[in-house]
Amino acid sequence: MTTEKLFDNIIADCRQIFIDKMQDYGPSWRILRIQSINDQLYIKIKRIREIETTGVNMVGEAIDGELRAIINYSVMGLIQLEQGYADDVDMSREQALELYDKYVAQARALMIRKNHDYGQAWREMEKESITDLIFAKVLRNKQIAQNKGMTLISEGLDGNYFDMINYAVFNLIKIAA
Repeated sequence: MTTEKLFDNIIADCRQIFIDKMQDYGPSWRILRIQSINDQLYIKIKRIREIETTGVNMVGEAIDGELRAIINYSVMGLIQLEQGYADDVDMSREQALELYDKYVAQARALMIRKNHDYGQAWREMEKESITDLIFAKVLRNKQIAQNKGMTLISEGLDGNYFDMINYAVFNLIKIAA
C-alpha cells in the first residue's frame, strides 16, 4: 500500500475519533489557547517517550491512541491559529470538520512533497527517533508561543503542527507494519 493510501486510512481513523469526541463534548476545544494545545501535545508525546524508554505502560492505553491524539490536537492547533481561541463554543460540527479536512489535506500535500525530496527517509528511521522529532516540535512550539508567535529565522507554529501530523502518521505506519 502506498504511503498516501496509508496516510488516508490513518487520517480517516483520526477524523472519526474527532467526530466522536465532538459528539460527546461538542467543539469544547475551541476555548483552548495555543499554550494549552501545546501542553496537551506535550503530555501525549511525553507519555509515548516514557513508555518507549521504560517499556512500562501502567495506564494500559496503547501508544497508537496517543499518536492519533497528537494528529488531532495538531489539527486543532492549526484551526486555533487561523480562528483564534473562543470564550464560548462558537463553531458548528460542520465548520470544525471543514477546517479539519482543510488542514489534513495541507498536511498530506506537504508529506508528498517532503517524501519526494527526502526519499521517504523516515521508513529507515527508528520509531523512537520519530518520537524525539515530535517532542522537539512540541518544545519548539512551546517556545514560539512564549515568544508571542514570533520567530527570527525559523518556521512558525503552523509548520511544526504540520510536521507533527506527518511524523505521527509515520509512526502509526511503522507500528502497524
